[in-house]
Amino acid sequence: MLRRFLVTLLRRSFLVLLLICLGCAAQSAPPDTVKVIERQVRGYYSIPAGVKILVGQLKPSDFPNYDALTITFDNGDKKQDYDFLLSKDGKTLIRMTKLDLTKDPYAEVMKKIDVKGRPTRGNKDAKVIIINYDDFQCPFCSRMHQTLFPEMLKEYSDRVLFIYKDFPLVEIHPWATHAAVDANCLAAQNNDAYWDFADYMHANQKEVNSAKGREAQFAEIDKQALLLGQKHNVEVARLQSCVKTQNADAVKASMREAEGLGVSATPTLYVNGEKIDGALPIEDLRAVFDRALKQAGVPAPDHAKTASSAPPSATPPAK
Repeated sequence: MLRRFLVTLLRRSFLVLLLICLGCAAQSAPPDTVKVIERQVRGYYSIPAGVKILVGQLKPSDFPNYDALTITFDNGDKKQDYDFLLSKDGKTLIRMTKLDLTKDPYAEVMKKIDVKGRPTRGNKDAKVIIINYDDFQCPFCSRMHQTLFPEMLKEYSDRVLFIYKDFPLVEIHPWATHAAVDANCLAAQNNDAYWDFADYMHANQKEVNSAKGREAQFAEIDKQALLLGQKHNVEVARLQSCVKTQNADAVKASMREAEGLGVSATPTLYVNGEKIDGALPIEDLRAVFDRALKQAGVPAPDHAKTASSAPPSATPPAK
């Protein structure tokens, strides 16, 4: 009798525990609510018909009277998850973006950019670092480069540090990767040789483009790399071997890094982690640089004084 009582008690306890666990588990929204959510989200965000919208299960949230849920956009090749809040009455859906105020978003970006061994221009101890994802064949990169150097380098050289990284748009710029490899061959031996090469390539894209055929373009790039290497007294045999091998591993690694940051076009600058897209006019770049300097506790240069000291023949690059 006692044994039967204990068995019955254990069974009932198990059922109660099971019901409690089921009550605590995530639950699906009612089917009618799911249909409304799918329709609202597709309409509001203009989601293409080929993209599936998957509404996840309801979970407890940090906000009273709201449940948390994840909505997944699935186009077959890629899935993207987004967090939302759904009111308990099922009448309001809120897009939720949670920001961690204990972390600096720009500093987090800078942590993802590997600048070890990259050639630099400017103040190596600067509190403001400007990273440019560059393409040697990109005409907009040429415009940006000629805005940065020499004019902005002259204004900011004692306050900022410039670093270039590779992001050749291989689909439309067939010799950009070759030029990036040659530039890195020079950088491996001499910082100034790299920058002389960058200056030449951005100022002479038309000369390379005018060479007849891909191999002729590559030969023109290699010729300039070797000439600049000799000018800076690098080890010629080592440079020749590097140029001939055309190992693009470092370039590809830089491209993957940029894609991970969301870079899709050139030029793309990061000024202490703040993303700047496109070849901005010099006045806009000054505003960005000055703001970064102010945030870092460094005074901005006196632009009026810089302009008045420029030679009469100096003019801003064409926009």
